[in-house]
Amino acid sequence: MKNRFIALAATLALAVPALAGSAGEPAPAFSLASRDGKDVSLAQYQGQVVMLNFWASWCGPCRQEMPLLESIYKKYGKLGFTLIGVNVEPDSKAALDWLKETPVSFPILFDKDSKVSKLYDVAGMPSTVIIDRSGKVRVLHRGYKPGDENEYMDSIRTLVRE
Repeated sequence: MKNRFIALAATLALAVPALAGSAGEPAPAFSLASRDGKDVSLAQYQGQVVMLNFWASWCGPCRQEMPLLESIYKKYGKLGFTLIGVNVEPDSKAALDWLKETPVSFPILFDKDSKVSKLYDVAGMPSTVIIDRSGKVRVLHRGYKPGDENEYMDSIRTLVRE
């Protein structure tokens, strides 16, 4: 019985493709419009450690996390790290208004039709993905609670040394 279960589990694992954006898998490529209207692609950051932070202006934890992300970006930006904020709202006006109150210096991109969010299996806000220098997804983090930024920094410090 145990061997049949193992065989069935192995068959199912082979039959179900790895989810795009899964840890250890290559990060799905994308290009999105930035605040200044120019398209920005993930490929532009090849060779860097990249943190994608999917967020929305109506998301309370996102609002709480954003200033902390700015400090992480400023601290590690010179070490081969970049942070990209991906706003998921269909209308970016609320996000742009909120960013006037809480400015950040890292790139903000707009995923108005949720194509990129679907590529990375984003199910809730905020969701954070950390990609290593070789382009593989290394960290998938859903939600935010105070202290999570320490986990982000631990991962970033490890990955910039690789």
